[in-house]
Amino acid sequence: MTTHSVPLHRIAITRSGDKGDVANIGVIAFSADLYLLLKERVTPARVKQYFKNMVRGDIVIHAMDNICALQIVMSRALDGGATRTLRFDQTGKSMSVLIQSLEIPFGDNEMALVPPRPPFELAE
Repeated sequence: MTTHSVPLHRIAITRSGDKGDVANIGVIAFSADLYLLLKERVTPARVKQYFKNMVRGDIVIHAMDNICALQIVMSRALDGGATRTLRFDQTGKSMSVLIQSLEIPFGDNEMALVPPRPPFELAE
C-alpha cells in the first residue's frame, strides 16, 4: 500500500489560544471520517516532534467526539507567556497556522476522504 502525505489544512481547520505559558490548538475535521483518522494519527509524540524545541513541556490531546475536534494543550509552549517572552508571537496565535502544514499519512484507500478543495472555499 502506498502512503500519501496530506497537510492538515486539507482536512481540518485550526484555531489557537493561550493562558500564561500554555498554548492550545483546536483542530476541527472537515468530516467525521477524517476526524477518526486525525484522532489516531495526531498524537502527543507527533505534535512534540513537529514543534521541536518550541514546546518544552507536556502535550495532552483531548478528543471532542461531539464536534469532531481535537484540543491540543501544550505546556511550557510560550517561553514564559505573553508578558515574559521575547518571542515574536507571545500568545501562540501563530501555532494554529504552523500546525496546518503537519503531514498526515493516508493510504490509497483513504485518499477519497480528502476533499478536492476546502469545503468553505469562497465562490468567485
